[in-house]
Amino acid sequence: MTSETPLILLYNPKVAKPGYHRLPHSLLQLGTLLEGRYPYEIVDGNLDQERDRAGEIIERVRREGIRYLGVTIMPGPQLQQAVPDIKRIKTACPDLTIIVGGYFPTNHPNTCANDPAIDYVVLSAGEDTLPALLDTLEQGGDPTTVAGLAFARDGQVIHTPPRPPHHPNDLPWYPYHKVPVERYVNRTHLGTRTLSHHSSFGCPFFCNFCAVVNMAEGKWLPESAERLGELTQYFMDKWHINALEFHDNNFFTSESRTAAYAENLLRRDLLLAWWGEGRIDTMLKFSDRTWRLLRDSGLKMVFMGAESADDETLKKMNKGGTLTADKTLALAARAAKYDIVPEFSFILGNPPDPHKDIERGIEFIRKIKEINPAVEIIMYRYDPVPLAGEMWLAAEQSGFAFPQTLDEWADPKWVRVQLRRSADTPWFKHNDRELMRNFETVLNAYYPTTTDRRLRSPLWRPVLKALSGWRYSLRVYRWPFELEAVQRRIRYQRPETSGF
Repeated sequence: MTSETPLILLYNPKVAKPGYHRLPHSLLQLGTLLEGRYPYEIVDGNLDQERDRAGEIIERVRREGIRYLGVTIMPGPQLQQAVPDIKRIKTACPDLTIIVGGYFPTNHPNTCANDPAIDYVVLSAGEDTLPALLDTLEQGGDPTTVAGLAFARDGQVIHTPPRPPHHPNDLPWYPYHKVPVERYVNRTHLGTRTLSHHSSFGCPFFCNFCAVVNMAEGKWLPESAERLGELTQYFMDKWHINALEFHDNNFFTSESRTAAYAENLLRRDLLLAWWGEGRIDTMLKFSDRTWRLLRDSGLKMVFMGAESADDETLKKMNKGGTLTADKTLALAARAAKYDIVPEFSFILGNPPDPHKDIERGIEFIRKIKEINPAVEIIMYRYDPVPLAGEMWLAAEQSGFAFPQTLDEWADPKWVRVQLRRSADTPWFKHNDRELMRNFETVLNAYYPTTTDRRLRSPLWRPVLKALSGWRYSLRVYRWPFELEAVQRRIRYQRPETSGF
């Protein structure tokens, strides 16, 4: 860490459970263009979670005269942590300029800009906008000249034109010297020493339930395969990793880049397990040669949005591409040939008939498991994103409305909504939630997830399967109290919280 007093602190509020924290990629990305221009430090609330990070920031601002605080905010648990922290810090340090960015502020800029604790909102990628804003404010300039901002002035929210993101190949490597990287090397289902990386910006698709759309607007900018190979080599040489997670929104968009990265790993003789996110219809088009390269280079698992068993619902979701339910089944079969595990996520309980949608999804998931029992299944309830289309229109017509203030967003009710685990939406009833939850309990017992490290014992898997067999075979999902008791006993981790 530099001994120079930072001008700005970059704060990553707590978002992960202990042991599931990952490198703060968004703040490291900001650091690539702050390096050599402004002194800064990264404060990660996911490390030493018992510490009072807001209190520490207040003390440092008062003691060291720090002038700016940048906060990255994801929806859900991080928002619940960020809101009280920001308000507490601003109250204690009213002259501190607080700047927020990330998925939540980009999707709800006016809500953030109108809060008196927030001075500026950085929209979309911020690695250029943030230093430009600092330049302007330090020189006493007009922030309306800075592209990619939203902020309140005279009772109105001003938006400046968006700034295009940098291509990752044009940016330096992340400033890893700014964080204690060794503390982010975790034991995961992939390996005993796992690190993470974000190798591309955005996604070329426009799914209307996805928060990435407003952030990326259809752009996809990838690091080259050669650069990724060099970075992987660096990770292995310096931190001795044996597993790597790619947290890209869509790592597998380009078959040529994907194959070239796998070839790079093999050419460098880098033996490690790796994981990423992709699309079913994209990877189904990959050649057999590419699938072999992926397997041979150590790809173990791919997270993919199957989303629905119904092709009409997929169209309403604006999934883009050519995804159909049949292609989901085909991908399950193809991945099995190469011993690569697909993680299929589903958004169930969609309007106008949520219960029927859930029942149809359950039968489809059973069909997937017949084809490939190793497939991981992750189920969510539909959660609206403010994007034009049939899904959002149906949500509005049912009486759904987003909170208008940050305090309302941080309310536990809305945190549950964002986690897609509750029945707190007009179209999703308690019995719908119970059906999903009960089926998930039976499914996860009959097909225990490979991602839960607690199930490595030879005892628990056969016990879970034996106890759930009659329920799964007879489709009796209601009141699975005995399975819940066993899962609590072994602290079973559901795939949606431990898959990556």
